[in-house]
Amino acid sequence: MHPASGDFPAPSEARRRTSSIVVLGVPVRFHFTFVLLLLFLLFAGFKDPAGMAADVLFVVFLFVSVLFHELGHAVTARRYGIRTLEIVLYPIGGVARIEKSAPPKAELWIALAGPFVNIVIAGLLLGGLLLARHSMRLDRILEATDENILERIAAANLLLAAFNMVPAFPMDGGRVLRALLAIWKGEARATEIASKAGRALAIAMGLYGLLSAQFMLLFIALFVYLGATQEGMASAGRALVEGATVRTAMITEFHTLPHGSTIRDAAQLLLATTQQDFPIVHGDQVVGLLDRTAFLRGMAMEGGEAYVSAVMDRNFLRLNPDMDLSQAIPLMSESGPCALVMREEQLEGLLTRENLSEFLLLRRFGMMPAAAPTKTS
Repeated sequence: MHPASGDFPAPSEARRRTSSIVVLGVPVRFHFTFVLLLLFLLFAGFKDPAGMAADVLFVVFLFVSVLFHELGHAVTARRYGIRTLEIVLYPIGGVARIEKSAPPKAELWIALAGPFVNIVIAGLLLGGLLLARHSMRLDRILEATDENILERIAAANLLLAAFNMVPAFPMDGGRVLRALLAIWKGEARATEIASKAGRALAIAMGLYGLLSAQFMLLFIALFVYLGATQEGMASAGRALVEGATVRTAMITEFHTLPHGSTIRDAAQLLLATTQQDFPIVHGDQVVGLLDRTAFLRGMAMEGGEAYVSAVMDRNFLRLNPDMDLSQAIPLMSESGPCALVMREEQLEGLLTRENLSEFLLLRRFGMMPAAAPTKTS
């Protein structure tokens, strides 16, 4: 349905590998709510077995069209040097998650690419039917039969393109609106306008669905409202980290654990301080990270006398202190609750999700965190 910025929490790489397929280099996965759709189709099939095959075939081809729609976003984003992290297909559409926000010009073309693909699909289907001299009856296009399956798929693609071009978040039209407004009003104000338009549209759709007892429309309205709200919150979050680096948000007062420490030593330090994640050092070299999850797992499986080196994470996330905070947040959402801030091999600080939340809260109220003391060991 639309390209979503990667500033939101992302699924881990391991999860994407195990629950997705890869198309044109982009991981594609089906949301668990597809099970509800299948159950609904089976229930409907028991009532009308004759039309079940046509309905199932129509749904399959419709979601192939949705997949092509999202791939249109992904391929266009790639042309602007923006990677697509994954495509998620829902019963009412899809979402292409891109790794970072696109500048207005790029966002305009990325957003338009999806509906353009649907128009091309519809044009190819209708053109092929005309060349084959197939008789098309528009008055029976909603009737599920084997004969009009291609006409229905073409019509669905046109409706998909038209619906997505509504100028409100989270539809593609909302992103087109933001891209155009951002030229004159800036991204923050443009996002606010498009987000409000999306929420207004969702409320109107919800009221109509409630009054007309069209509960599927209520479900779509809820999806639109949540998407518009989420986009507004994400934009506010990007504004809070604008111009900030990892250094401005990192913890500089922290404790480390020697390589030869035991899990019992880590437990004592955990109780004596408020710190939950500990860099593991061997002399002056950082060799690993013991976060709270690894500590609890080691305590349960290895016991208190086991060495921290047996359970620490050796492939921890390293962040440069001069990196933009907006670039660090997506990396942290994939790697874990803590990252080590290092300049080459020198440890300068920690960046945790908790400290990041506190930093954003202080920025929201116009305050900056005070400089912290140097580290202790």
